[in-house]
Amino acid sequence: MYMYKSYQFRLYPNDKQIIQIQKTFGCTRFVYNHYLEKRKKNI
Repeated sequence: MYMYKSYQFRLYPNDKQIIQIQKTFGCTRFVYNHYLEKRKKNI
């Protein structure tokens, strides 16, 4: 029998951190979509 635990966190980034988070997710989204399109073309 397993016991599962979960944690919730709330982040309060400052303005500089918000910009960095947006840049990171923007790059990640671009790379994901780029390779997703490549994969769809090869199928």
